[in-house]
Order: sequence, then C-alpha cells, then structure tokens
Amino acid sequence: MSEDVLINVTPMEIRVALIENGGLQEVYIERSSRKGIVGNIYQGKVVRVLPGMQAAFVDIGLERAAFIHVSEVAHRDAVNPSDQIGDYLREGQSLVVQVTKDPISSKGARLTTHLSIPSRYLVYMPDQDHVGVSQRIEDEAERERLKQLVSTALTDVDETSGYILRTAAEGAGEEEILSDIKFLTRLWQSVKKRITQVKAPAVIYEDLPLHLRTMRDLVSLKTERIRIDSKENYIKLKTFAEDFIPDLGNRIEYYPGERPIFDMYSVEDEIQKSLDRKVQLKSGGYLLVEQTESMTTIDVNTGAFVGSRNLEETIYKTNLEAATSIGRQLKLRNLGGIIIIDFIDMEDEEHKRQVLRMLEKVLDTDHAKTKITGVSELGLVEMTRKRTRESLGQTLCEPCKSCNGSGLVKTPETVCYEVFREILRADRAYNSQTYTVLASSLVVERFLDEESAAVAELEAFIGKAIHFQVDPVYTQDQYDVVLR
Repeated sequence: MSEDVLINVTPMEIRVALIENGGLQEVYIERSSRKGIVGNIYQGKVVRVLPGMQAAFVDIGLERAAFIHVSEVAHRDAVNPSDQIGDYLREGQSLVVQVTKDPISSKGARLTTHLSIPSRYLVYMPDQDHVGVSQRIEDEAERERLKQLVSTALTDVDETSGYILRTAAEGAGEEEILSDIKFLTRLWQSVKKRITQVKAPAVIYEDLPLHLRTMRDLVSLKTERIRIDSKENYIKLKTFAEDFIPDLGNRIEYYPGERPIFDMYSVEDEIQKSLDRKVQLKSGGYLLVEQTESMTTIDVNTGAFVGSRNLEETIYKTNLEAATSIGRQLKLRNLGGIIIIDFIDMEDEEHKRQVLRMLEKVLDTDHAKTKITGVSELGLVEMTRKRTRESLGQTLCEPCKSCNGSGLVKTPETVCYEVFREILRADRAYNSQTYTVLASSLVVERFLDEESAAVAELEAFIGKAIHFQVDPVYTQDQYDVVLR
C-alpha cells in the first residue's frame, strides 16, 4: 500500500492530506485564528465545583471555561479513591491541567491532570511509574524487546517516570529510544520550571504546529513521500526529521509547482464531497450520513444497484462496499462520538459476520480509537469513535441561518398562510388602512399567482387593501407585515 502526505501551508491555515493508493483518507486543518489545543498544558483556576456532577469548571484563558471530571484528577488514592470532587478541588484553586478534547460546538474543552507529553516513539507520563506498549504492536516478542529497551534506558538516566511506547516505536533501536527519553526529560524539566513562574490562567506548554505534529504522529516508514508547498516550512520539516526521524528525511520534498498541491490527487473535490449528506458507492448504492450533536447515523441503501443473481447477494455486496466506504468516511469527515450504522437487512448470518469483519478491518488503520459493540436487536451496528477535535463539517461550515441547522425551510405555501394569519391578528388589534407584505420573491410570486384568489377573499373580509413587495435580503421563510 502506497502512502503520501501532502501539506498545504498559507498564512491563514495549514492543511494536511493523507493519501493511500491515490485516494484521500484523512484531512487535518489548523487555522491560525482557531488552533486546536489538545495536548496543551495550562495553569488553570477552578471557577466552579459541581458536586452533583462530580466535576468542576476550570478557567484556562479561553472564551468558555473548561470541564474536568473527578475521574481525571490525579493523585487520588488508588486503593480507596474518593468519588467526591470536593475532596480534591475548591473554587479559586490553581490547577495544572492538560486538554484532552478541543471545545466543540457549545461545549468547553475537556481536561485531565494526568499529564503526558508525546515524542516520536514515546509518551512521557510524569505521574506514572510503569512502561506500557501500544496495543497496535501485536508481536509479543517485539513488545517485550521494547519494554526492555525502555527499562534499560531508564536505569541509565536514573529516571522513574512512566512511558508508553507508541506504534511508531516498532522496530526502533536502543539509540533512538534513549534519545527520545533524554529529549522528553529535558522538556519536562522546562515545563516544571514554567509551572512555578506563571499565574493562572496561563499556557505552560503548547503542542507542535500541525505540520510538525504530522511528522511526529502520522508519518511512518511506509510513507513514500511528504510533499509541502512552503519553502520556509520545508526547511523546518527537514530539520525536525534530522533531529528525530533521520530515516525519513530524504522523503521530504518541496513542491514549487504552479498547480495547487491539493489538486494533484483531487483533494479539494474530495473535501467538497465529504460535506454532502449523500455518499455515492461505485455499485450504484449510496450512504446517507446525518451528523447531530448527540450522535451520527449512517444509512445504507441499494440505490440503482440491482445485482445480477438474487436479492440477498445484492444486499450483501452493497453492505460490503458500504462497510469499506464507511470506514473511510469516518476518518475523512473525522466523525466521533456515538455512531449508528443501518446496514441493509441481511438474512444470512455469515453475511452479517463478513460485513462486520470488513468494517473492523477498515477501522484497524484508524488513528482514532474505535469500538464496535456489535449488531443490536434492531439490526443496527453501534460503535464509538474517540472525538478530540471538531469534525470536518464543523470546522469548515456553520449552521444555515435560514433553517438553523435543521436542513429544512418552510415552503412558500406555508409562509403565505402564516402571513394570512398575521394580517388577521393585526387587523383585530390595530386600526390600519392598508397592509404591505415584505417577503422573498418566491413567496410574493405565490401570493400573486396560486394564492391570488385567497388574497382577494381576505381583502374583501377585512375591507382593506393588501400590497406585496419583494425584498431580496429576505430568506424564503422570512417576512414582515407593515401597517400603513
């Protein structure tokens, strides 16, 4: 499987596209006016303790106070931990916290006091004392080798803190692991020093910018090329690679071409498609993706696909293709939280298992943590995907001001009848001589055409003239009745 990483840099934003076998798989966007803060460490101030929720709100200098649950408060008694937030936090208290989830929609950032700092191969945990290994490294011998490397390195540097070996550590040598440990130890010393120097609310440690995080977290030995269209940041990437990933330094390319870098693999077109509700499948079937604040639902339909053998086989093939596409859409759209998938009903139990297995296989490569709970009694596949930042739609779009995000607007007919009722109410309450209706062109056209007889009847009933005026600023369901 070939893998390329494209990095598009402008003064306003940085965008990263992960390409596998020529197709877009993931997109990351960081805007200078609204940077992600996951991983940042703050000196915060507790502004409100909520015993009923066993949580607290903490001011870390953002527009909205951040949220921390009692389970995320460190230094609790491991043998007999208290579940009372008041035993650990009080209003006005300074607290060193780390962001685990960006502010999303109306919700503030999520926090923890279990601090961790990542490097290329390791995650450093100053308040822990054990060594763990990423679950994605499945070879038991390799897991033991890596654990032993870290244990030996910690003995050499007289270090007792905790570490987790990341997936990228698979195959790494002793020198690379020791270099990461020394780097993280120095970084933590500077963080500790800053903790004593700042007053809440203040930033103590900021994670790397997106293009450097990409080198640390996304790029792997299977990545063939990393292309970036900024000369200045190309030099920064090369320097970063020389210091931390020397094996990948020769794969970084500066792209000076006149054609935009994202046009090379039709990335812009794919981003536009990922904002649509409907996802077309190659077979003729399609998916309907509905994202709400509480969950995301995905409905699978056969559409124009009629198959060639029998109905069960047609449904099975559609569901298999849909499972592959759903895995890609979850990553591309960065959909998180609770996800409900309504595959087309299948009778054959083996077909159900194969579709579920295909979905699991596609999600194996997902950078976000996923969990599939299986098929419910209603035949729905329920799953969760860890949400740490806004989805692609939430990043690039905002709710429609006409429909307030519902996806529906009132028909011209409905608006006309609302206007009729408003005129009747106004006529009972005020002594007006005439009425002028300001509305959109579609609504006014309906008044003068299909509803013209109803308008004449209303004028005769109230004994007053009604005039209509198009206002180009008004949306379809906006109107005003002016009394004259």
